[in-house]
Amino acid sequence: MTVHPTFPESVAADSVFLADVRAGLSKPQKTLSPKYFYDAAGSELFEQITALPEYYPTRTEVGILDARGDEIAAYLPKQAALVEFGSGSTAKLRRLLNHLPDLAAYVPVDVSGEFLAEQATTLRRDFPDLTVEPVVADFTKPFTLPETTGMAPRAGFFPGSTVGNFEPEEARALLDSFGAILGPDALLILGVDLVKDTARLEAAYDDAAGVTAAFNMNLLKRINHELGGDFDLDAFRHKAVFNPTASRIEMHLESCKDQNVRIGSETFAFRAGETIHTENSYKYTLDSFKDLAARAGWQSVTVWTDPEALFSVHVLRRD
Repeated sequence: MTVHPTFPESVAADSVFLADVRAGLSKPQKTLSPKYFYDAAGSELFEQITALPEYYPTRTEVGILDARGDEIAAYLPKQAALVEFGSGSTAKLRRLLNHLPDLAAYVPVDVSGEFLAEQATTLRRDFPDLTVEPVVADFTKPFTLPETTGMAPRAGFFPGSTVGNFEPEEARALLDSFGAILGPDALLILGVDLVKDTARLEAAYDDAAGVTAAFNMNLLKRINHELGGDFDLDAFRHKAVFNPTASRIEMHLESCKDQNVRIGSETFAFRAGETIHTENSYKYTLDSFKDLAARAGWQSVTVWTDPEALFSVHVLRRD
């Protein structure tokens, strides 16, 4: 899981949301896009998730960045422009900035312009010598870097194991797109969650306090509130399972009974036990991720893990 704020700001945005919901619920395996998790309530719930004892990814990645920050910084050329894809909160970026006093520029990229501006303002206040050049864009699509980055050597930052939220072929295409944006010889620093004990994986996505369940259920609340849906929230339950064949955690919302749900002018039938598939989170071995990166035109430079090998931070170089 990762944060990509996509707050609906217009009727047009609501129309896209409605079209996506109708299309997803019309499939044989009903789906809802995880990008709709992150309204204001969903973003707050996700922040709570990152602090849960079961949810190891955030604190483990931060631990690696703190322990290895000087080594990571040593790989970046002096006066580099650092581009963070899907920047969201700058909490992890700040761990690296303490080791990067000579950056030419920091370029945060996110779809939420208002949130991006707020983060940029705070960064400029806290790091007055840092040039911050925010770009409002969907990082999954091509975009142009600011002209002010000039001929500075480029490096990318993609923490949080966001790469795991994409189907493997989509992840390969995304990494290839990053390479096209950053250019030849660029570096990419990114976090990747690792395969581990199934019980630990499933607990991270189905915590005892029920926060992840509330996060998942918030999708149905959004549909009810924003699209006039009539989901009975008590008639669905959160479900998180590890699919070992696909090497991914799957999050679902399971119907507890036979029922019909109306959204606008359409009605969708649910059987008892039928699910809405809301998110995948792929888990990699070190070798399987290096192979994926190589197919996208990136060569592994080095990788660090925590002592329990729960999580990894990779440095890749563009061919």
